[in-house]
Amino acid sequence: MNTRIPPGPGAVPMPSRRLFVQGLAAGGVVAGIAAVGVPQRALAAATAAPRLVGAPAVLSDTRIELAIGESLANFTGRTRPAITVNGSLPAPILRWREGQTVDLFVRNTLERHPTSIHWHGILLPANMDGVPGLSFNGIGPGETYHYHFELKQSGTYWYHSHSMFQEQAGLYGALIIDPAEPAPYRHDREHVIMLSDWTDMDPGALFRRMKKLAAYDNYYMRTLPDFLRDAKRDGWSAALSDRGMWGRMRMTPTDLSDVNANTYTYLMNGTAPAGNWTGLFRSGEKVLLRFINGGSMTYFDVRIPGLKMTVVAADGQYIHPVSIDEFRIAPAETYDVLVEPSGQDAYTIFCQDMGRTGYAAGTLAVRHGLQAPIPERDRRVLLTMADMGHDMGGGGHGGHDMAAMKGMEGGCGASMGHGAHGGGDAASKAPKHPASERNNPLVDMQSSASEPKLDDPGIGLRDNGRQVLTYGAMRSLFEDPDGREPSREIELHLTGHMEKFSWSFDGIPFASAEPLRLNYGERMRIVLVNDTMMQHPIHLHGVWSDLENAQGEFQLRKHTIDMPPGTRRSYRVRADALGRWAYHCHLLYHMEAGMMREVRIEE
Repeated sequence: MNTRIPPGPGAVPMPSRRLFVQGLAAGGVVAGIAAVGVPQRALAAATAAPRLVGAPAVLSDTRIELAIGESLANFTGRTRPAITVNGSLPAPILRWREGQTVDLFVRNTLERHPTSIHWHGILLPANMDGVPGLSFNGIGPGETYHYHFELKQSGTYWYHSHSMFQEQAGLYGALIIDPAEPAPYRHDREHVIMLSDWTDMDPGALFRRMKKLAAYDNYYMRTLPDFLRDAKRDGWSAALSDRGMWGRMRMTPTDLSDVNANTYTYLMNGTAPAGNWTGLFRSGEKVLLRFINGGSMTYFDVRIPGLKMTVVAADGQYIHPVSIDEFRIAPAETYDVLVEPSGQDAYTIFCQDMGRTGYAAGTLAVRHGLQAPIPERDRRVLLTMADMGHDMGGGGHGGHDMAAMKGMEGGCGASMGHGAHGGGDAASKAPKHPASERNNPLVDMQSSASEPKLDDPGIGLRDNGRQVLTYGAMRSLFEDPDGREPSREIELHLTGHMEKFSWSFDGIPFASAEPLRLNYGERMRIVLVNDTMMQHPIHLHGVWSDLENAQGEFQLRKHTIDMPPGTRRSYRVRADALGRWAYHCHLLYHMEAGMMREVRIEE
């Protein structure tokens, strides 16, 4: 329903002054200046001496008004336009209690563009999900949309735009639902830590650049000295074979992420590293840290040197506690961790990107103004054929299988039979590639992936001397909430072409794909096979994704399933939400480039 209501009375926190440390801007939203139709003299004045808005407000009423508009932001020393909610980037933290019913009136003050808000991971009716073209028409300029839903869960979630690239431009925020019953752990205080990536570029221009030159940000191409070093270590034949295989795939083992710190500035709660976002503690307290990855394209590897972390929830759902030193968080995932700082006054929260090109950082401290040393970034690593799922008999991370290379354009790829789920040897579980991948100019490789690799920390995290979280180490604090065995199975392949920056399921981009149809009330299994060299976080709207272990048993309830290259992972779905739902990669530009499907749950 579209209505018009008066503007909300919300106050903006007092701004602080712009700060530079070692030539880097602290970053923030410029207060009181709209980016739409800004006169040049006003823009110049804002650039010369901008005032920065502080931390996002916390809104906890069950009736809330949110205004989506344009503001100016400065994270790099340059003032650029941003999409904000109530003038805030990140958007206000929404905090409610399980069992409440909420009413949100979202007003679009953008002059030319429609907008939307999707409540990520929240169970609600399809027309409240916030995906234009599927669940509603979007919110046009000058319109207000009334979101109304009951909170049927608790935990750490977030919300963001599902309209074009507005999420990249700043439209995202934290959403916390306190439990109706006490949590299975105790804590004395908590902090929300929203990680994100910011670009001074217009996000649409960034997408066009990737379509023209997908490897623009890859500054680490291998050179002749690299080849000579490899030949000395492995022998000429092995080095030539390795270069030949990567060449036939038209890929490079240095391409871990499409966009990195050569373009992005990484933020923690809307603050660049120089701004030193600080969360306070008292020595001996148990502090709950709610980590949310609101990045559009960035995987973060998170650690707090000097502190153990105990993970107690994943994607808002309680798990058996896991003690770790580090975890990788995919875009759209959330993790709740407990820490007990004592013995020193400040600790660095260090969140380096997967490609080791940059980091977000902040501080846990006993008072503001303190900062612990920021550690060196880890050494950058290379993808191997094993990472790509091409190690059938090669042995370890680094073996190669030439037969698996036949999956390039014009080839048929691996074609071993798909046996019973979870059982048999690797060959019986190897994927049977769909016919739509064959001779497909939008598919540049196929994987022989046969295992979920739930115990693999992932590229760049193996054997680093730290205890790293894995999916295999996590188990939900509850048994399978449905209890039924799946009655049928769908296998989907994550496909793409690196040079063309084209992404899809089964080689079919969203615009050409038929909807996946689920019967209301059925329990089914979705099997994903990653045929690409990239990592993809896959999000199914409207229902839970119950991850299975290698034996096909329920292990972990999530709303976003991460798919590293060379993996085959399965999860159960209970189709208990009627309507049309989005199903997509949560790397924003992969979704826009075609890795998305519609799921229809019908009577």
